[in-house]
Amino acid sequence: PELSLRLEGGPGTAAPSPRAEPPDLLRVLLRGCHTELCTSSLTGLGPFLEDEIIPEVIPMEIEVVDAKITLKDDSPPVYPTSPGPVPITLAVDHIVVRRRDDGVFYLTAPQGKDSPKEEKPVSVPEEPKAPAESVLAAPAGARGLQLKQVSELQRELQTMKLALAEANMDKAHLLQEIRKYNPLFQL
Repeated sequence: PELSLRLEGGPGTAAPSPRAEPPDLLRVLLRGCHTELCTSSLTGLGPFLEDEIIPEVIPMEIEVVDAKITLKDDSPPVYPTSPGPVPITLAVDHIVVRRRDDGVFYLTAPQGKDSPKEEKPVSVPEEPKAPAESVLAAPAGARGLQLKQVSELQRELQTMKLALAEANMDKAHLLQEIRKYNPLFQL
């Protein structure tokens, strides 16, 4: 089956949910699902998810294996001549979504033979250092190569600056032409 649901209760579920009063755990497995959804059907689920009473948090584990979901926007187009938005496809090879009894959802990759045993936090890449600093820190053999790369990058930067200036001039010229016909036009 593509979708399997299992609600576990009792002492056997105490490991994934140690703080829950009656230890319950909802397990969902979605395997090999290839489907198309309209955005209107997703927005229509909103009223079913709202409630006046804050529900009790049930820990859950959702495992998605080899799934492909295509979202199609079926709302009427804003402009009649518009071809419409391109469908978005979400392809998932294997992912596990866990909700613990604190109510927080955790996205993790499955732990297999080739994956590391410890979960490591995702690090944010630092801003690149100035080219001069990286050239000074490089070994003597690599300095010449890095100097060439720096000069090539500087030339590319100058080319991009010229192209940007030309595009800005074109934009100003087009705005001037539009304002000839419609003086109140604002961008």
